[in-house]
Amino acid sequence: MKRLFLARHAFAGSNHGFGTASCTAPGDGLTTEGVEQGRRLATSLRNEQVDLGVATRLRRTQETLELALAGRDVTRLVVPELDEIRFGRFDGGPLATYRAWAVAERPDTDAPGGGESRAAAAARFAGGLRLLLARPEDTILAVGHALVVRYVLDAANGLVPAALIEPVEHAVAHLLDASEVARAVDVLEAWSGDPSFRSGGHNL
Repeated sequence: MKRLFLARHAFAGSNHGFGTASCTAPGDGLTTEGVEQGRRLATSLRNEQVDLGVATRLRRTQETLELALAGRDVTRLVVPELDEIRFGRFDGGPLATYRAWAVAERPDTDAPGGGESRAAAAARFAGGLRLLLARPEDTILAVGHALVVRYVLDAANGLVPAALIEPVEHAVAHLLDASEVARAVDVLEAWSGDPSFRSGGHNL
């Protein structure tokens, strides 16, 4: 891989209102608004070469990817390592409830009920990025979730995760070159082994 376009999925059913914690596949699909966002993502990439499309096991990422690559003969690949963080007992409930729990916990604390810590998620995301870096395709479009997109964008700039992450727009592609992706891998792997949140941030 030489270039990575990384985007959060378009607006899905689980994003309505204050949002639902949703990590179990297949999850909700896109809303009418989300379909339009996916089409705009396709328009934004119409002059860009894309050699591989990547999604997670969640329906909302796969539907976004299909809209973004509509009309293109491009191989699609599911990379579970880029799945949403596992919410444990919060899965299916209000996202605000998970956020209230998470902001008060250390980054290496697993979500109760078989969930995942943010440190473990960061290590998993880094593993997914390593898979992409090893791919033979020059340009990859990967559609993921808010947490992975924010973690990767920040880590590519040398920033470790914050307890409260800055919002990530739906269906907007962010371009990273291979060296930036490699830097994100290094930062996330190092942080996951000895995690401590940086100060600042807005929305978990």
